[in-house]
Amino acid sequence: MQETKEISALFTLIDDPDEEVFTTVSQRIVDYGKGIIPNLEHLWENSPSEDIQERIEMLIHRLNYTDLINDFTEWKNSAYHDLLFGCLLVSKFQYPDLQTTPVLLEIEKIRRNVWLELNSYLTPLEQANVISSILYNYYNLKGTELNHANPDDYFIHRVLQSKKGNSISNGILYLILAQLLELPVRAIAVPRQFVLAFFHNDYDAGLHKANPMEKIHFFVDASTGHPFSHSDLDNYFKRISIPPTPYFFEPLNNVSVIQELLEELAKCFTSPNQQYKYDELMNISMLLD
Repeated sequence: MQETKEISALFTLIDDPDEEVFTTVSQRIVDYGKGIIPNLEHLWENSPSEDIQERIEMLIHRLNYTDLINDFTEWKNSAYHDLLFGCLLVSKFQYPDLQTTPVLLEIEKIRRNVWLELNSYLTPLEQANVISSILYNYYNLKGTELNHANPDDYFIHRVLQSKKGNSISNGILYLILAQLLELPVRAIAVPRQFVLAFFHNDYDAGLHKANPMEKIHFFVDASTGHPFSHSDLDNYFKRISIPPTPYFFEPLNNVSVIQELLEELAKCFTSPNQQYKYDELMNISMLLD
């Protein structure tokens, strides 16, 4: 963006010790939109003061966050809530300059490898074994413990780069592949876990009024890809002393899945100097309600 007299004047006030002045200046800079970021980056490179650099970094973050809010609003209001696109928006919270093409190409490569092994004669369990074999054995995806000390475990592009993720990120990758392949796999609302369920082909959440559990063949451990049975899940509910209600077996839509990802990611930013990121992520989750 061409640096006008007003922009130059605003930049000279970034180091103003008066917080009220800085707040006014900040808002005026943010009003320019993302086009002013290169100017701010140039200013950062030529600023000897770490305090000024920190303020510039916060301004750049605010500009990217404002842009991200607009993108999430468009995604929420779209007719089809593409899960992969929602995940990429979450990644852009921490990596605003993320190039999405390599991610799309990598997902397509995995999808094609799975598709080549599928046919109409396979049972649901055999279909699940094909996905798990390609994703966790051939592709070598690893599962890690749910760890809020490492935000990268929640970003899909970082999971693809490192080939390791937690139950949520690995589960969402599994879910994306299943949706691209039109397989009846959905995430369900099991407490304290991210669980995938293989539903019957004829299941329709809008028409089926009985317990959705009756329409589930089996479940998948999202971290490892291993299938497990109804009795295994019953034992889990007994262990946590929570009775299994029909709600826990209802399929989550893509918006709810992204909300869960945002809320778990937010827990990575609870230290005082990163509390603003926690608040921003929770605000995005609330925006999606």
